Amino acid sequence: MTIAISAATGQLGRLVVEKLKAKVLTDQVVALVRTPAKAADLGVETREADYSKPETLASALAGVDTLLLISSSEVGQRTTQHRNVIEAAKNSGVKHIVYTSVLHADSSSLSLAEEHRATEAMLRDSGIAFTLLRNSWYTENHTNSIPGALAGGSFLGSAKDGKISSATRVDFAEAAVAVLTSEGHAGKTYELAGDEAYTLADLAAEVSRQTGRDIPYKDLSATEYAAALTGFGLPEGLAHAIAGWDVSTSQGALFDDSRQLSQLIGRPTTPLATAVADALK
Repeated sequence: MTIAISAATGQLGRLVVEKLKAKVLTDQVVALVRTPAKAADLGVETREADYSKPETLASALAGVDTLLLISSSEVGQRTTQHRNVIEAAKNSGVKHIVYTSVLHADSSSLSLAEEHRATEAMLRDSGIAFTLLRNSWYTENHTNSIPGALAGGSFLGSAKDGKISSATRVDFAEAAVAVLTSEGHAGKTYELAGDEAYTLADLAAEVSRQTGRDIPYKDLSATEYAAALTGFGLPEGLAHAIAGWDVSTSQGALFDDSRQLSQLIGRPTTPLATAVADALK
């Protein structure tokens, strides 16, 4: 069986390839990448595959049995890009697509969910067996903000006391590998989230505990938070999107207590304290 990983030089893709090589023969793994030269260190066959260039996709998917379709990072272009990949997979005879969607995509208020819903619908209509990995937030989305919080003296956000059931990229990569290398997942939807939920105030408290500094969480209105992000140099559109995601978080968009992720990977998900410690190293 040949397993292809799209976006294989991305942060999640690299982890999946690394962990997949420990489970199956290296010659069974194909890395699909926009720029093959950047994938020389992956240790597997690499093929050019650009979501926005359909002409690259047919040859990239030739002979592939199972495809991990890691969602595009280009918000606003995802629906078209994913359609290109799914059509090419259909024409190339791919038997199974595993797709990284977003937590509770069918009902989520996150603005990001719209393109995921559209992709899920395309998969249902494709005639190809598929599995949906509805991933919650990466814990790294928040721990990456630690240096800025330490420099500024506080965490900022608009999430109020919304609970966040995030997990690390390693956790999500292991879940993808578990599905790619075992049977019985076709047609299933997994809501993947961390075992322990936390608020941004909890994150600030954990950072304070580990650094010995008082780094509080300051909750702002969405308008104030977007303005602060713009002041830090983020594009205005992205700043408003991030603030909007925090508002959705306050409404429960990132909370899930089903523990389907830890069940898939056969261990507890990475604790927040561990993720913070890793970020502080």
